[in-house]
Amino acid sequence: MITDELQRTFVLVPGAWHGAWAWDGIVARLRRAGHQAVAVTLDGLEPDPSPDSAGANLDTHIERVLAVLDKCGPGPITLCGHSYAGLVIAGAADRSGRSVDRLVFCDAFVPADGDSWWSLANEHYRTRIIDGARADGRTAAPSADADPRRRPHPVASFLQRLRLGDGIDRVARRTLIHASAWEATPFQAQFERLRTEPDWEVHELAVGHAVYNEAPDRLVDILTDKARG
Repeated sequence: MITDELQRTFVLVPGAWHGAWAWDGIVARLRRAGHQAVAVTLDGLEPDPSPDSAGANLDTHIERVLAVLDKCGPGPITLCGHSYAGLVIAGAADRSGRSVDRLVFCDAFVPADGDSWWSLANEHYRTRIIDGARADGRTAAPSADADPRRRPHPVASFLQRLRLGDGIDRVARRTLIHASAWEATPFQAQFERLRTEPDWEVHELAVGHAVYNEAPDRLVDILTDKARG
């Protein structure tokens, strides 16, 4: 068990098609270490989503995370997002009245003002969204062989551009975790750019995109600073 002064709060946001369940192993590890940890299920990704949630956009998802941040207790907050959720955590940190101490982009998009998932993704994933949205035009279905807990993802959230002010500049630390062992990654150029930036902590892991499944202990070490440097 850790001392109170080292206790942190971790808010974990899943990527497209996933719910809070994706972070179950990481949440359990962080709590065993004495930290507070909560994973967020974004609108439309619930086990039984409402019909209205199919129209959720990026702002809707940011608001969901802001509501969680508002309920966090005192102490430093680390906000971590996987994949698509890089846009969500950036927007939440920018808009939150509660200070976020650290942003962790876990094999996730690192957006600038005006970016969208669509503008940052590669052709492989844009095609996947188009094909997945043929059923209703509002949501993109997960892969046919995917975990059955995955849900169709609201297309509007992929298309909406993120608007950032100067609130995100209050975040003291920014960390990128780059998973290098999958061929379809849209993050290679981002990794090459940020690995030399002095204001960024960058970790390269030779695993696939689902870092929380393939390297959970290593991920927790990074989150809790046992693997810094």
